Amino acid sequence: LPEMFDYGFIGPVNLHIVRNHGAVPKIQWETHKISFGGNVPKPFDIGMDELVAMPTETFPVLVTCAGNRRKEQNMIKKSIGFNWGPCGIGNTMWKGVPLRLLLNRAGIFKSGPGARFVCLAGPEGELPKSYDGQDGGPGSYGTSIDMETALDPTSDVILAFEQNGKRLQPDHGYPCRVIIPGYIGGRMIKFLCKVLVTDAESKNFYHFNDNRVLPVGVDAEMATAEGWWFKEEYIINNLNINGAIAYPQHDEVLPANESTYTIKGYAYSGGGRKVIRTEVSFDQGQSWTLANINVREKPRWAAGSSGDKAKHWCWCHWEYTVDAALIKGANEICFRAFDQSQNQMPERPTWNVMGMLNNPWYRVRVHSHPTGGVKFEHPTIAGPTPGGWMHKMAEEAGGELLWGWGGQGNPAAPQRAH
Repeated sequence: LPEMFDYGFIGPVNLHIVRNHGAVPKIQWETHKISFGGNVPKPFDIGMDELVAMPTETFPVLVTCAGNRRKEQNMIKKSIGFNWGPCGIGNTMWKGVPLRLLLNRAGIFKSGPGARFVCLAGPEGELPKSYDGQDGGPGSYGTSIDMETALDPTSDVILAFEQNGKRLQPDHGYPCRVIIPGYIGGRMIKFLCKVLVTDAESKNFYHFNDNRVLPVGVDAEMATAEGWWFKEEYIINNLNINGAIAYPQHDEVLPANESTYTIKGYAYSGGGRKVIRTEVSFDQGQSWTLANINVREKPRWAAGSSGDKAKHWCWCHWEYTVDAALIKGANEICFRAFDQSQNQMPERPTWNVMGMLNNPWYRVRVHSHPTGGVKFEHPTIAGPTPGGWMHKMAEEAGGELLWGWGGQGNPAAPQRAH
């Protein structure tokens, strides 16, 4: 995270999140076609050269896995998903053709019977699992969005072919991927091959069996046996409010002779909602101090407005310079953020079987150091690497903390000897 953070508002492609469900397909620019079909008056196929000749939009978007910060969830109870830390993200410039223009070309100008959803899919045979007759064809990764979002100019849905001014790299969806600002990354189909207009949401295997937040008591076996995957109220599209502390880093030491320290981090929200407050606490949430949001985008649409149409598609950076003595006397540094709808990061995590949209206060523990300074400890280390205060707590509890499943304890740091 610190390396990504240090690049600033626009990050490099090589550090941008990569999440692929299978091997990257070999697709040639010259021969690739995207088909527009389903319930459309004028179906058509379009090649890449024809696509890039159409009117385009270029703007920054944060792409974030719904599993960002999942490793914290996996310390509570193993979820269906690998161990993302707080850097399952990437904020870059995207260039592409608005999806609405292509739907208009196919004869679709509004939602209505038979045209209520837009199904999106990658190549057939890309993945091992599928349903018979599913949208996108056998072995494809597919999903859908509602027609209102697809046609709304202020939703900024594009078929992107450039990232940071260059053609997409294979890992990022070459030659064309969908960008749906404010949504989870799992809806932004890579290697786009098919766009289908339908009356119902996608029937693709991955539309149902991925990107859901189920209630805390539902594990994988129950979800399958009782059909929880197919309950529409648990689908996730828009991101929730979230954030993390980048500095101090994990294992960083604040020397005894330092008089001030600048805490830094990021925050974001979904649906175009603006992050309006970032706050830190040194007394475990008894009081909070407003941090300075020092890096943010100029919103697309309704710029200068406080209304919902002033879309914010990116992360923001925040910082707070504090008397080092306040940090040295604390048990932990807590961070939380609020968006314009007053959504806020909760105090405690709520486990779910896919480990998605994990967004509790970000807590960095403060430990005394032999040099007379203090040493910082983040909750987890991304991937299989051990470390972090949640990992240690889970080991002491027998492997899982089981909060929400009868486990004991809570995230608050214990008192330390000074």
